[in-house]
Amino acid sequence: MNKKNKQKKPSSSDKHKKADQYDSGNYNYLEYWDGRDYEHAAEELAIKRLLKGKHFKQAVDIGGGYGRLCILLEQYADKVTLAEPSKQQLEIAKVYLKDHPEISQKLMQADDLKFKKGTIDLITMIRVMHHLPDPSSEFAEVARALGETGTFILEIANYAHGRNRIKHMLKMQKMPTEPIDIRSPENKRDDEVAFVNHNPKTVIKQLAHAGLKVDRVLSVSNLRSPTLKKVVPQSIMLSAETFLQLALAKTYFGPSVFFLIKKAG
Repeated sequence: MNKKNKQKKPSSSDKHKKADQYDSGNYNYLEYWDGRDYEHAAEELAIKRLLKGKHFKQAVDIGGGYGRLCILLEQYADKVTLAEPSKQQLEIAKVYLKDHPEISQKLMQADDLKFKKGTIDLITMIRVMHHLPDPSSEFAEVARALGETGTFILEIANYAHGRNRIKHMLKMQKMPTEPIDIRSPENKRDDEVAFVNHNPKTVIKQLAHAGLKVDRVLSVSNLRSPTLKKVVPQSIMLSAETFLQLALAKTYFGPSVFFLIKKAG
């Protein structure tokens, strides 16, 4: 996401990032999930595990696209809001969520949430961090909106996953701590959507700076592989995923890492 150019006398809206890249071109995030049933199920499994036995008054899914995970969140909250910065994705959400009229759909930036301080008790931000080379303002805004006993579930695209660690070890290279842009050279333009992978340890420090602490970690989509998905039944992959999410959590093995986060005491 790119910051607007600063003017001599910026308005308050100029201070925030403009995350409207998905309004240009034909970005149908619903179609992106065709053939990604395993990844979707693995993420739902992680959320269910982190929220087991909990119920909330109000849940907000930040950057949730067309509402892919909002239907699941209805099981855990009295009220669910899809807070999405793309008008195009919200148009798709109108159709996708037509049988779930109680899910609110709001045009909203992640660093400028239109909620009063401390009023939200569950916030999720899944598959958003790869668009945020510097998530500091977003974390600060989440901390502002989150209630004192609230819960924040954050997913990150993990650069320090198992295969990358092996590659860096073989090349005798240290694992980078800064976000790594994984776009191809032809896509590294200002008008393209940023796509970075993060080091989990760096993200934990960034969260702490915003007054947020990580309580639980899960390693997710551990078997993400086009080849495996072709030859191994999804039921078997998900059975293994159920075990691996906890077993590999401390190693940050998977390409996705889920954090369960609370406000620091």
